[in-house]
Amino acid sequence: MSYRELIAELGREHAEALSDALLDIGALSVSVEDVDADTPAEQPLFGEPGLVPEKSAWNRSRVVALLAQDADPAVLLDAANEIGLAETPSYTLRDVEEQDWVRLTQAQFDPISIGERISVVPSWHAALDPDALVLELDPGLAFGTGSHPTTRLCMEWLEQSVELGQSLLDYGCGSGILAILAKKCGANPVFGIDIDPQAVESARQNSERNRADVTYGLPDASPAGKFDIVVANILSNPLKLMASMLTSKVKPGGRIALSGVLARQADEVAAAYAKWIDIGVWREHEGWVCLAGTRRESH
Repeated sequence: MSYRELIAELGREHAEALSDALLDIGALSVSVEDVDADTPAEQPLFGEPGLVPEKSAWNRSRVVALLAQDADPAVLLDAANEIGLAETPSYTLRDVEEQDWVRLTQAQFDPISIGERISVVPSWHAALDPDALVLELDPGLAFGTGSHPTTRLCMEWLEQSVELGQSLLDYGCGSGILAILAKKCGANPVFGIDIDPQAVESARQNSERNRADVTYGLPDASPAGKFDIVVANILSNPLKLMASMLTSKVKPGGRIALSGVLARQADEVAAAYAKWIDIGVWREHEGWVCLAGTRRESH
């Protein structure tokens, strides 16, 4: 089956409403893009979770609607009337041929080499190096396949830092990639916590696939006691808010690694932990940092 894309450009104030109306009338999918993307006029729009962006679309927005081949674009663009536009926006049409979307998507994800010997391999690929620390992970709903700098930084830190038999807590575990790697590096026991039930379930499935014995749960099931290592790859604001709680999970003399932090945010995040942890930037990559430190014996 073939499809058509309807592409219209309009101002910020109407883009989101038009996309909703198109979906209501029969578009198969709709996306809103920045017309000025990849140019000097490109606008950053989204911030950290919990922070509402000042704008819900771009000054010059492109609405792209996927239609069935026999759909009438003029009828669909009557959606403009529903949101009170004085006139229907001009638009263009583009044919979209049927493809093997699964194979096309899979082709975008190759094995990723990280650190000295870590390899993150989608299930449809063979491991390139049989001697590597191989993690089999497919892209999915939960964050974490090793492609983002913050995940990569934490993985490199774990590879260099975990010692056999050390206990570890991964707070904000996402896909479970850090907890699984820690287990493969010799940590034991390993726990993963996330606020998203879908992430917890995804992490469990990924651990089973990788034959890694990791216990996962929601925050209310967070394990008691203290750990040799705590790792949290979240974002700067949650990390600052959770400083007391996370450090309370670290044994005296134990270590903590934090990421999801932009380089310009490093000092303020480190300051939130300075009461308990001797902490600083361990490594920077593409504007992101991993902070690491040791809990002082006196706290």
